[in-house]
Amino acid sequence: MLDAKQATSPERLEAADLATAFAYATDWLGVYVDEVNALNVYPVPDGDTGTNMHLTMQSVRRQLSDERPKTMAALAHALAYGSLLGARGNSGVILSQVLKGFSEAIRSHTSLSAQACVEALQSATKSAYAAVMKPVEGTILTVVRRAAEGAREAASGRPLDVLRDAWRAGEKALKETPDMLPMLKQAGVVDSGGLGFLRVLEGLIASYEGRDLPPPPKITTRAQEAFEEQEFGFCTEFLLSDVTVPTKEIQELVKDFGDSLLVVGAEGYVKGHIHTEEPEQLLAAVARYGKMVRSKVEDMSEQHQEILAGVDLADAEPPQSALVAVSAGHGVTKVFRSLGARVVGGGQTNNPSVQDIADAVRSVGAREVVVMPNNKNIIMAAERVRELVPDKDVRVLPTRTLGQGLAAAVLFDDAASVEELLPEMQAAAEHARTLEVTTASRSATVDGVEVSEGQFIGLLDGRLTVAESSPEGCLEALLQGVADDVEIGALFYNAVVGRERAEAFHAALSERFPKLELELHPGAPDLYPYLLALE
Repeated sequence: MLDAKQATSPERLEAADLATAFAYATDWLGVYVDEVNALNVYPVPDGDTGTNMHLTMQSVRRQLSDERPKTMAALAHALAYGSLLGARGNSGVILSQVLKGFSEAIRSHTSLSAQACVEALQSATKSAYAAVMKPVEGTILTVVRRAAEGAREAASGRPLDVLRDAWRAGEKALKETPDMLPMLKQAGVVDSGGLGFLRVLEGLIASYEGRDLPPPPKITTRAQEAFEEQEFGFCTEFLLSDVTVPTKEIQELVKDFGDSLLVVGAEGYVKGHIHTEEPEQLLAAVARYGKMVRSKVEDMSEQHQEILAGVDLADAEPPQSALVAVSAGHGVTKVFRSLGARVVGGGQTNNPSVQDIADAVRSVGAREVVVMPNNKNIIMAAERVRELVPDKDVRVLPTRTLGQGLAAAVLFDDAASVEELLPEMQAAAEHARTLEVTTASRSATVDGVEVSEGQFIGLLDGRLTVAESSPEGCLEALLQGVADDVEIGALFYNAVVGRERAEAFHAALSERFPKLELELHPGAPDLYPYLLALE
């Protein structure tokens, strides 16, 4: 419930004060992240609604800190731009569109009256509904809409009266969400995204009222316990920049790929969140419309099991050591995760920053951490992490390719110390071979190999070795030179190749090199039709 403590209620909201309120609302939501996560059951039980909404608000707060807006126009830009770039997951993307609609309404004002606040909440509702291709009542959408409707009654009062009335109407709607969605009624909970939105709204009000942050609520049960195991597919996200076509065109493109569809745009960027069984094909399709800034694919079935397992791990002993690996391609990343690594997204053309790697190091429970950059261009950044995380014993294993990283990760054991691990992992990396197939970005002659722009080229441990007319021809030529020295390998392919073609090529290689045991996996990095890691 809203606290009775109230500071003087201003007649109008000024930009600088409202920016401060949004920053405070981020901290306020942070108190309730676990509470919101514990409720999440829609559209799949992945348990991260609160985390995603909080990460989205943290991005807003960073933008506010960078821009320090003094006008409503500047504040509008920071809210819309920061929330879009930082939006995570279904709930985060919807929240970003709530803030986008709010921003569009306040942009032309010098300060906000009560009526302007009402109009901003109505604009937020329209923006949120427009973002969801198949709106479902009983979700955050309902709570946002009902909050805006409730705010109309206070239009003749002061701005804080509008926000308080909106909160009360939203809280009433939240309590009714189980009657709208059978999934919520079955689990005995209200909608998690709706609660997250109300916590943000509550934080805005609390900032003006001068209230301190409350203690986190105690979480006793999780909604996921009400559901049996099921398959969920892949949670796929992408961020495009330099987009010139209408967002609607990209929405139409992806609508047949799956469900939980959210494709939104602002400031030349388009962000998407889709649950699909065809993540590679989807990412390949949308990449035609702009520059792929980043993408992420997660197996929601595995994610679900990790969360269920995590319910009883509060008292578990921290591991002796941890592994952080830079990886690209959802299939390669999946293998790294299965070997116990905390993954940092990135690689060729998308090098993570020192801060990105440091954040991953901070996120693990162990004090001793092995970092594998898996790319020669990332080694220096990895070595700087020690300066940012002095409280951990960070050791960099200077892996130069994904194949070296995979070979080393096989030997990782979180019960061992880094002193024990590093010599064996280093030896495994040195004996691994990495075969990569990509396309030439320009015509050139490299190490005596002539290549034409657009031609398929093969790299052996990062060195350009062959150029062929097909990706299969490249990889086979590479393999001929090293097959006698290796025994097992993992062959990854991407959406350019497709499963049927990759399976046929895998069969041909197995026949051509009968002594080599090859496993076939989807999910090579975007720019690499094939990647083969050999030991």
